[in-house]
Amino acid sequence: MGVGHVPSDPLRPEGQGADVQGRQRGRAALDRHLTPSLAAQARGRFGEDEAARWYRRRGYEVLARNWRCSFGELDLVLAGDGVIVFCEVKARATAEYGGPEGAVHWAKQRRLRRLAAAWLATERPHGQFEVRFDVVAVVGASVHVIEHAF
Repeated sequence: MGVGHVPSDPLRPEGQGADVQGRQRGRAALDRHLTPSLAAQARGRFGEDEAARWYRRRGYEVLARNWRCSFGELDLVLAGDGVIVFCEVKARATAEYGGPEGAVHWAKQRRLRRLAAAWLATERPHGQFEVRFDVVAVVGASVHVIEHAF
C-alpha cells in the first residue's frame, strides 16, 4: 500500500477547471488567515488597552485608536510633549515563538509610515511637532514599549 489514498472520483465538480478550484482553495485559505479568532481579537484589544494606559500614565493623549484607511490600520495615535506617536501594538499569549516586536518587519514599517502620512494629511494637527514610531509588545500581562522603534 502507498503513502496515501488516491480517490477515484475527480476532486472538482463537473465543468470547473483545476485553475478555478485552485483559486477558490487559495482564497479560502487566505480568508481563514486574515480572519483572527475571537481569542486573538480579545488579546489584541487587551494589548491596545494596556498600551493606551501606559501612555496616558505618562501624560500622552490618545488622538486615535484603530484608525483605518485604504492602506490599513493604525493601532494608536498619541500626542504629548510636542510629539505625535504612531504606535503599533503587538500582543501574544506567550513569547514561545519569539517576541511580538519581531513581527514589525520592514514591509510593516513602510506601511506604518504611509498610514502615518495619510493620518497627518487627513487630520491636520495644529502646531509644530515631531513624529515618532513606537512598538508596544504585550506578552501575557507584560508590557514592553520600544520608543523610536524605527
